[in-house]
Amino acid sequence: MSRSTKASNALARLKERSGNQAYSMTMTGSGHFFLTEGPGQPALCPPMELDDFVAFVNAQGPQKVKRVSKLDVAFEKQLAAKKTPKP
Repeated sequence: MSRSTKASNALARLKERSGNQAYSMTMTGSGHFFLTEGPGQPALCPPMELDDFVAFVNAQGPQKVKRVSKLDVAFEKQLAAKKTPKP
């Protein structure tokens, strides 16, 4: 049942990001998944394979801002400096 666990975790992250606890997923008999805004609501996507479904769910709702440390910024500057040709 690890297939549905991966999909369930993606759904849990969406619920947390969006604040909408009504989101629901359904697994079809053929092993495809689809998302709804609640039980009995119309599907928000066609039935999808697991990886496609997880990618779709991860793209929904507000996205978490990626934390960037001062060290990450400094490292990016070093990489950019190395890529520019020196005269």
